[in-house]
Amino acid sequence: MIFILNKTNTIANQFLAELRDTDIQQDKARFRLNQEKLGQILAYELSKTLQYEDKEVQTSLGTASVSVPVDQPVLGTILRAGLPFHQGFMQYFDQSASAFITAYRKVKRTGDFVIQVDHISTPNLDGKIFILCDTMLATGQSIVVVCKELMAQYKIKELHIAAVIASTEGVAHVRANLPKAKLWLCAVDDEMTSKAYIVPGLGDAGDLAFGDKS
Repeated sequence: MIFILNKTNTIANQFLAELRDTDIQQDKARFRLNQEKLGQILAYELSKTLQYEDKEVQTSLGTASVSVPVDQPVLGTILRAGLPFHQGFMQYFDQSASAFITAYRKVKRTGDFVIQVDHISTPNLDGKIFILCDTMLATGQSIVVVCKELMAQYKIKELHIAAVIASTEGVAHVRANLPKAKLWLCAVDDEMTSKAYIVPGLGDAGDLAFGDKS
């Protein structure tokens, strides 16, 4: 299952356009805020797929019946680029626990790379709905490696992967290796550079949000 936000005309397209715009990108706070907004919108759309149960709520004038989620998902992100996007999800799933993963591309002498996972800090994911939030889904390799690592340790009930921009190739890689995962995307671009940057994409999301790496 794949949900792509920009397939319909909504205000979300404005936030996505600002994320891509090289002039607006100079404002780091605004760049982070637009990611948060898109995270909130995708969290809302994803929430429609959860299971709900009726809850009686006492008001000052009586009792109201309200449908609330049966389960609170666990939210995860890969440091550092995904933090603002993850923050948007946290603002809607505000009772959720979070997982944090450090992973990076380890480049070989041939120029190829493998994904190195250094650290995972997570609550128990057994029987949980898990949402992995990462701003860019380029090759999809880091997301697949991280999810497989978590699935080897825990019996995850339901896996969701959310990204602001994905590449066609990355989507295909994730679907081939994580066929049960549900994808929540703001946009899908067709091309990538030789260094695995999405084209047109938006550039290096981590550097734009937090500054250049040394």
